[in-house]
Amino acid sequence: MHSSVVTHTVQIEESLPEILMRVVSELHDVAYLIERIEPFLTNANGVDFMDAADRMMVLQGIDLAVQKTRGLAEFIDTVTASIPEETLIDITTALNLVKLADMQRALSGGTRRGHSQPIIKTAGDCDLF
Repeated sequence: MHSSVVTHTVQIEESLPEILMRVVSELHDVAYLIERIEPFLTNANGVDFMDAADRMMVLQGIDLAVQKTRGLAEFIDTVTASIPEETLIDITTALNLVKLADMQRALSGGTRRGHSQPIIKTAGDCDLF
């Protein structure tokens, strides 16, 4: 993950539904990344790093985070369907607040249903931040 801030001086208006669908895609990515944590906690391979009650609370929290993230994505997706494509907004300031460069690119006009985070990586790949 790279941390950089894009500073645009030119303000470009974009279709609000298009922008919101990019946010939906990012939310689905977040839910997927959170879900990938769960197997590591359920199968601790004999390592008792937390007791059963604590582990259950963490797992329930992860499940809730995934459900909330997907719920937000579905909510935005559904609301977006009722917004006219001609509705334009400037997202320059909002983009400048996003700290992850990959997410910033995805939100600024990347593929509509693309992913800012690579879902499949080669073993040994590591992003340092």
